Amino acid sequence: MSRRAAGEPYTVLFVCTGNAARSILAEAILNRLGAPAFRAYSAGSHPKDAVHPGALALLRDQGFDTEGLHPKGWAEFAAPGAPRLDRVITVCDNAANEACPAWPGAPASAHWSIPEPADADGLADAYRLLHARITALVAEPPGGA
Repeated sequence: MSRRAAGEPYTVLFVCTGNAARSILAEAILNRLGAPAFRAYSAGSHPKDAVHPGALALLRDQGFDTEGLHPKGWAEFAAPGAPRLDRVITVCDNAANEACPAWPGAPASAHWSIPEPADADGLADAYRLLHARITALVAEPPGGA
């Protein structure tokens, strides 16, 4: 029996360098738009100490619960006992060019080039781009291309 047939969600890891803005936004958006068929996580190759305050403010303004959102290193998703991943999506060009860990289960990968959101306008733009991409992802059958 497949994980899908067993009712398990399709799992997606969003990766960027710092795991402080873009990947955090993507994690929150997919967990809202894709529930219960999808489950999102986020991580960074060199995680920051804290989530960008503007990203948290933007999510709160959009009605998201930001409790528990925090930067994580990508190594924890390649370690024993990590959630099984179905897809890994890099959302920044720097992370896309880095040598990623060997993810257990050999998940599908993709790259979405989302510009660095240095200020409030950049965060709003990143949110809009990610929301559009994730809306399309949720519309395709889990496991689709």
